[in-house]
Amino acid sequence: MNERGQAVLEFRDVRRTFVQGGQSLDVLKGISFSLHAGEIVALTGPSGSGKSTLLQIAGLLERPSGGQVIIAGESGARHGDRRRTQIRREKLGFVYQYHHLLREFSALENVVVPQLIAGVPKCKARERARVLLASLGLSAREGHRPARLSGGEQQRVAIARALANQPVLLFADEPTGNLDHGTADSVFQALLAIVRQSGLAALIATHNAELAARMDRRLGLDDGRLTEY
Repeated sequence: MNERGQAVLEFRDVRRTFVQGGQSLDVLKGISFSLHAGEIVALTGPSGSGKSTLLQIAGLLERPSGGQVIIAGESGARHGDRRRTQIRREKLGFVYQYHHLLREFSALENVVVPQLIAGVPKCKARERARVLLASLGLSAREGHRPARLSGGEQQRVAIARALANQPVLLFADEPTGNLDHGTADSVFQALLAIVRQSGLAALIATHNAELAARMDRRLGLDDGRLTEY
């Protein structure tokens, strides 16, 4: 495991309750943990255990029913939607099971767009996009639209896009779940390499025990409670 840096994500007694048909369902039951700069952490657990809910809350896409979520020393609970959106844009990156690339844009343009939204000049955005795609072995594919890329290549573009605005924290939800074993291994290796090179923290939800074992540590979620392994 890498030496731990500054805590970039803290969960303090985070709870999430859903009310359905007049009944309460406790999905997260007082979750507390920290994620530090430079470490890659696996989030595991059976389907329906709340992994996606935890990631949504960590990514400020959903509010908890109780507790605190602190990102780079800043409590998300204090802010309205505008500041939460700004924190997501400036500090967080997201990779999902399906790549969600913009079909009408090239690989390069898909990595440029989030930077333009963040106010980065176009020339600098294109330069960074090229560097990221090159680091993921996609220099020769940067002009191709998603339909002309393989599944593994599309997911590599999605990883580059997630890192475009130089986040301090990356969230990934089953990032290799739609890929065959060989492609999944290749994409995961590329993800680990670029995350380690960037020095950010990453929380990666996965059902794949082999992939989880290659990360720095594992957090297991079951019945709304978290266990560290």
